[in-house]
Amino acid sequence: MYTLLSILILVVAILLILIVLVQNSKGGGLAANFSGSNQLMGVRKTTDFLEKATWTLAIVLIFFSVVASMTIPREENNSNKSVIEKQIENAADPSAMPNFPTSAPAKNTNQSPTPKGK
Repeated sequence: MYTLLSILILVVAILLILIVLVQNSKGGGLAANFSGSNQLMGVRKTTDFLEKATWTLAIVLIFFSVVASMTIPREENNSNKSVIEKQIENAADPSAMPNFPTSAPAKNTNQSPTPKGK
């Protein structure tokens, strides 16, 4: 579902870009480029159509974006975890480790070294 919505958002965004690029800020726009369109639709009707198409596509884009944000897959998957997260989960608890002696038993220093030759 999320992939379908992502594709629809992309298509609507491209159409919105094309509609905005066709418009002219001075009101000429699409009707000014075609000489025969004045007889069929007229300048005002073409401008109205482009404005309605822009608003409609903008609203559809916002709607699809909100719906897509609600359908983002959010399930826990161990394969997507980072290496650090996996190491933290697999690490042993330091408080549960056995206590080993930290120093060796003291040696008797009163003994004199024995000669090796005898």
